[in-house]
Amino acid sequence: MKLRFPALSRRLVLLGAVLPVALVAAVLIWAVSGTTPSQNAGAGTSRTPSTSSTSSASSTSSTSSASSTSSTSSPPTSLPKPGLRQGSGGGGGRPVSPTLASRRYPVHTGIVATTFWVGEIFDPNAADGSQVISTYDSSWEVHYGGCDGIVSSRRCATEKRLAPTFFPRHMKPRQNPFYLDLPFDDVNDAAAFKRRCAVVPWASDPGYAGHCTDPNFSYMKNRWVRMTGATGRVCYGQIEDAGPGQYNDAAYVFGANNARPVNARYGGAGMDVSPALNGCLGMTQLDGDTDRLSWKFVDAGNVPRGPWKVLVTTRGVLNQ
Repeated sequence: MKLRFPALSRRLVLLGAVLPVALVAAVLIWAVSGTTPSQNAGAGTSRTPSTSSTSSASSTSSTSSASSTSSTSSPPTSLPKPGLRQGSGGGGGRPVSPTLASRRYPVHTGIVATTFWVGEIFDPNAADGSQVISTYDSSWEVHYGGCDGIVSSRRCATEKRLAPTFFPRHMKPRQNPFYLDLPFDDVNDAAAFKRRCAVVPWASDPGYAGHCTDPNFSYMKNRWVRMTGATGRVCYGQIEDAGPGQYNDAAYVFGANNARPVNARYGGAGMDVSPALNGCLGMTQLDGDTDRLSWKFVDAGNVPRGPWKVLVTTRGVLNQ
């Protein structure tokens, strides 16, 4: 510091003759500190690690929370934000098109619904007689967590489901127990696969577009459906298989004017529903073919809070 003051004095004498006192004071500060005001400002704005660390910690915490929610059966604390798609076969949680807010899906009324469940084998000699696998998952029972019911005499049987959750009472599922099927197999049925992008209404939406010829992508798996039972109960579920009886009935599945299924088997059923949906809808039979309901597609952002949101299935096609 002593070596710098002689030079500083000479500067002040010259500057004092032509500059205001205020400017001299500013020069004095510069000479002593060796920094400029802009440098000091830069040093101040660089002290933001604490804010960044907080954001990072918050983000990590949110991610951990989301993971734990999807892997347990605890009730959800909040619903997904409108405009986010969950479990869309390949779209995951990507933003959906703004046009979806105004998209209307046709309602199918008076449709016969039968009940099926993961692990069921109702006809071991039929190609479609087992629910150990699904058209979208060659290890469905394993990935689901086991028999979606009760094992009796080495047989996977169904069971009555109770409110308020309608979850299985003898096992803990790893995927959404509110599942169903519709007769359009867009992966394994060659004709349905060939025309799926021409008939599926959401084929061009973000998360779906560009997968028309991808055999490992489904436009149907994990899509949401709204159902109304004979007593007026409204429940929601996700598509996790195809059937019953037919696998390319696009005219019914996507058709307007209350289109009817072409299937003549199982009482002319137009869909299968899980035991959880059976209980939720108040169906009169645990495993019959006389119950009827109404249904329509619904976008994920419009699915309300309920037991069907406790555990949402997000995995895509898992055939090996």
